[in-house]
Amino acid sequence: MSYNNELYQQVILDHNKNPRNFRVIDNPTHSCHGINPLCGDDITVYLNVGDDNTIEDISFQGSGCAISKSSTSLMTAFLKGKKVEDARVVFNEFHRMVLGELDPEKEENHLGKLKLFTGIREYPSRIKCASLAWHTTIGALDKKSEGISTE
Repeated sequence: MSYNNELYQQVILDHNKNPRNFRVIDNPTHSCHGINPLCGDDITVYLNVGDDNTIEDISFQGSGCAISKSSTSLMTAFLKGKKVEDARVVFNEFHRMVLGELDPEKEENHLGKLKLFTGIREYPSRIKCASLAWHTTIGALDKKSEGISTE
C-alpha cells in the first residue's frame, strides 16, 4: 500500500469524526496519561492485558487535533488482540516510519494500515501528534505513573 494523500485524508477525517474505542475501560490493568503541549493533545490510554500477555481490550479518552485522535483510534483498533511484544515491535516501526527512518514500502514491517501515516514525516511539527498515543501506550505497558509528555 503506497502513501496516498486522498486516502490518508479520508481515513484521518473518518477516525477523527468517529473514533474507534473512544471510551474508558472499567478497571484497566494498565493506563497512562499523555500530553502534547505544543498542539494541546491530551489523552489517556486504557488497556486490559491478559495473563497470556495479549491486549484483550484497549481504549482512550481525551481531546486533540485530528491527526492525534485518528492516530489513537487506528492504533487501538490495530493493537486489540495483539501480544504486548508485538505491540512494542509495531511501536518501534511506527516511530521509525514517522521519523523517516523506515520506508514501509521498501523494508519489511508489521504496520499494515498504519502505513497511511508515512507522509506525516513531511510535517515535522505533526510527528508528535501522530506518535503521542504510541508513546502513551508504551508508558501504560511500562506502568509509568508520571505520564508521558512529548516535550
